[in-house]
Amino acid sequence: MPTGRITVAALNGLEGWLWCEKLIGFGARRQRRGIFFYVRARHHGRQVMHSIGRFGSPWTVETARAEALRLLGVLSTGTDPFAQSLSSETFGEEIDRYLERKRNSLRPRSFIEVQRYLRKDAAALHKLRLTDIDRRTIAVLLGQIETTSGATSRNRLRSTLSAFWAWAIAEGLCEQSPVNGTMKAEVAASRDRVLTHDELKRLWRGLGDGHFADIVRLLLLTGQRRTEIGRLTWSEVDFDRKMIVLAPDRTKNSRSHEVPLSTQALAILQRQDRRTEFVFSKYINWFVAKAKLDQRVGIAPWRLHDCRRSAATYMAEIGVLPHIVEAVLNHQSGHKSGVAGTYNRARYEGEMRSALQRWADHLDRLTT
Repeated sequence: MPTGRITVAALNGLEGWLWCEKLIGFGARRQRRGIFFYVRARHHGRQVMHSIGRFGSPWTVETARAEALRLLGVLSTGTDPFAQSLSSETFGEEIDRYLERKRNSLRPRSFIEVQRYLRKDAAALHKLRLTDIDRRTIAVLLGQIETTSGATSRNRLRSTLSAFWAWAIAEGLCEQSPVNGTMKAEVAASRDRVLTHDELKRLWRGLGDGHFADIVRLLLLTGQRRTEIGRLTWSEVDFDRKMIVLAPDRTKNSRSHEVPLSTQALAILQRQDRRTEFVFSKYINWFVAKAKLDQRVGIAPWRLHDCRRSAATYMAEIGVLPHIVEAVLNHQSGHKSGVAGTYNRARYEGEMRSALQRWADHLDRLTT
C-alpha cells in the first residue's frame, strides 16, 4: 500500500490508503464517511489493526500520530490494547469501496451480478464486522442460498465472497478468509437436452400467467439466453422495426445482436405494462418459479437453457439453414468462425425473421 508523509494537504487529496513513511504502523484511509486514522502492528505473530478515529476534531494529524505512537508503544510491551478487534469495519460498509474498485475491471453484466450477490444475497452479513464473520456464518448463508435459489447460485455467491475477502486481506482489513474450507455444491454437467414435441406441448399449456411464464414463452420463440430475455429493457425493444436490439455488454460473446420478432413474440411484449425500465420484474425468484412450473407440467428434469437448444434444433428440422440458426443464436462458430467470421458481416435479417416466424408458427401447431 502507498506510503508517504501524512499531512493535511496529503489527506485532502487522499484516495484509499496512505501509510506514514516515518512512523511505521500509522496510516489513514478515505472511506464513505470521511478520512480515518489507523494503527497496525504485529502482535504474537499476527497483525492487529485499529481505527483511531475520524479526521477532524478531536483527531488532527498531530493528535492521531501521538495516539498511534502510544498504542504502538503498548503493543511493543506484549499487551494488546485493542481487546481482540482487528478492524471495526462492517461487511456492509466495505461493499461500496470494493465495488468501486471492481467497476472498471469487470464487464458491465458481470459487475451487476457481483453487485447483486453482495448487496442482496449476502444481506445477512452487512451489519457484521469482518472479523466476526467465520466459516460457520458463511456456510449457513451458502446453504440458505442453495435452498432458495439452487446450487449454481450458491457457487457463484461463494466465488464472489472469496474474491471480496481476497481484496479485504490485501487491504489489511483482516488476516484470513472465512470462505476457505466451505464446500462448493455439485452442479450437473451441461447436457444436450432437447424437449420433445409432447414436452413442448405440456410445457406451453402449463405456463399460466405472469412475467416468468412470458419469459419462458419468449425463450422458446426467440432462442435467446435467459439473462438476455429476463433482463430485457424497453430501450432494447424496437417496436417500429419489430426487433430486440442487444448491446455488446448484454451478450455472452460481447457482440451486438439484433433479434427479429415473430408476430407471436411481438404480441407478448406488447401486452406488458411499462411501469419500469425493465420489461419484466427484476425480482423473480427463478428457482422457486421453475419449481412450481415443474410441479404443474410434470415432465422429465429440464433447464431453461433447454428452450434455446430446442428452438435451434427444431428450426434446423423445419429446414432453416445452419448459418441462419447460428445468426439467430448469436453464435460465433461454424459458418461465422475464423476468417469467415472476420469477413462475413452479413446480418441475414430477412432470413432470420423468416426463420423465427416459421418456428413460431410451427410451435403454435405443436402446442395447440
